[in-house]
Amino acid sequence: MSANDESTLSELTIASYINALEKIFVVDNAHAWSPNLRAKSTVRTSDTRYFADSSIAAASVGAGPGTLMDDLATFGLFFETMAIRDLRVYAESIGGIVEHYHDKTGLECDAVIHLRNGDFGLVEIKLGGETLIGEGVKTLEKLSSLTSAKLKRTPRFRMVLCAVGDYAYKRKDGVIIVPIGALKD
Repeated sequence: MSANDESTLSELTIASYINALEKIFVVDNAHAWSPNLRAKSTVRTSDTRYFADSSIAAASVGAGPGTLMDDLATFGLFFETMAIRDLRVYAESIGGIVEHYHDKTGLECDAVIHLRNGDFGLVEIKLGGETLIGEGVKTLEKLSSLTSAKLKRTPRFRMVLCAVGDYAYKRKDGVIIVPIGALKD
């Protein structure tokens, strides 16, 4: 068996594991949103994989609450998984789907809620804090500008979904800041 055969076998094995995890609903894929903003080659079209429950991801790496509080970057990834799950539940209840956006310039958006009628909303997921929320708002502004210029459509909403807060509010620029606990409202 050559080195190439071992590599192919390994890729096939991994693909079969991923397929099995999808079949038993342990992992979910978020498809790439392709709004035809630019040439097809500039929009990344690969799926993003999420655990169906972020506690599975935490358990798989042995991370408990103390560990996650000491590593906010990793905690942010687990929070994003949980937030995507919740967004999917609410989007599906109104006939929508949750996708993601990433282009070769590095512009990404954590979630694009897309409805069958073509309406869409942009969501950035952040743990919280003024700095992270500000970064999320900048991303939303960039992608919103692209959609306005290329599609002649603006998103129905722009949201930063965060981990903490007592209430949702709308900023002067129209971006809504929503703590995950207020998402259902």
